[in-house]
Amino acid sequence: MEIDDLKELISLLQDTDIAELQLEKDGTKVKIRRQTLLSPLEMRRKAALTVEKTQASEEDAQRFVTVTSPIVGTFYRASSPDAPPYVDVGARVKKGQVICIIEAMKLMNEIESEIEGAVVRVLVENGQPVEYGEPLFILEPAS
Repeated sequence: MEIDDLKELISLLQDTDIAELQLEKDGTKVKIRRQTLLSPLEMRRKAALTVEKTQASEEDAQRFVTVTSPIVGTFYRASSPDAPPYVDVGARVKKGQVICIIEAMKLMNEIESEIEGAVVRVLVENGQPVEYGEPLFILEPAS
């Protein structure tokens, strides 16, 4: 697929309501995704929600610890599809306890808790790709 073919596809999509297009030609896969624009009302609502979340997040940041991904990969809550999750919401964790796995380049990397406490929230779905620094869990430190 040549650059001119891509430009033609993009220009064709500009005149439609199609938000995403995936195409395969001669062994080359192309995926084009258009960002959706928000109306002024939707932008104000989203901004208001962001302000509320930021204020709550600042208060929570003092009380809770966020476990983030140390690598890019695929997040798994258990060691295998038929195994129970390492931790669930409400579970007590110890420092050094495995709380999830991140698969990167066919290697299974065990992610351990850095504190003793309780799991407040699981922020990522099983099998979801994660980025470096992406929040995975929120833990409440033991008193």
